[in-house]
Amino acid sequence: MIEIKNVSQAYGKKQVLFDINLKIQDQMITGLIGPNGAGKSTLLSVISRLLEPLQGSVTLDGLDVRNIKSKELAKRIAVLRQNNNINLKLTVEELVEFGRFPHSNGRLTKEDKIKVDEAIKYLKLDNIRDEYIDELSGGQKQRAYIAMVLAQDTKYIFLDEPLNNLDMRHAVEMMTTLENLVKDFNKTIVIVMHDINIAAAFCDHIVAMKDGEIITEGNTNEVIEKDILDNVFDHDFCIAGIGGKKVCVYHNILGDGKITINGEEVI
Repeated sequence: MIEIKNVSQAYGKKQVLFDINLKIQDQMITGLIGPNGAGKSTLLSVISRLLEPLQGSVTLDGLDVRNIKSKELAKRIAVLRQNNNINLKLTVEELVEFGRFPHSNGRLTKEDKIKVDEAIKYLKLDNIRDEYIDELSGGQKQRAYIAMVLAQDTKYIFLDEPLNNLDMRHAVEMMTTLENLVKDFNKTIVIVMHDINIAAAFCDHIVAMKDGEIITEGNTNEVIEKDILDNVFDHDFCIAGIGGKKVCVYHNILGDGKITINGEEVI
């Protein structure tokens, strides 16, 4: 489990996180949602020790992340940032091999090669393993980066807006893959995202942020509520229930925050 206690952060004189307290449970997908400037990416960077908090602490399975050596931390946490382009001429296989660096220091063992091969096959990249990253489609490239993260073989995976520049089909494929990583490998995934409906469909737990604070957090159905989302996004939402899950409609059809289907009120 990850525990964030009284974390604040600032860029110069501008404070961007205010006294954040949060527990991230294991073997779930936790989505961080909120408008631009809410502090989502900053919080992710603090949790993964890419940024030192102004105050407060982050513990990973009871250990303060500040006391974990960098090499050991890289065996526990994998981070995929928004701008993850590597300016090298690399094949898919070579990129995935980077994920083994914390374990191999660049000298791949037989075990490392097995992990790389397993990750490539799991992400269905075997037929393009020798193709260059810069020649792939957006969806293929994102799968290659996820394969690199999988090869790193960490308990925790942090993703900062991995659905950017993906069309709906590839975004759904990506989230389905992340779901499977939790089910098949017991991963704990924290993901910054903008699409509320994708979060509602795939996340187990949602943290809603605004102006550097956590407005609310809880299981998905608890957070996908009109009053909560109206407050977080300063927008008038409609919420519908479909197949046991909630869906956001971004235009208030009836003017009262409710929707009807075939003449019957849904919510």
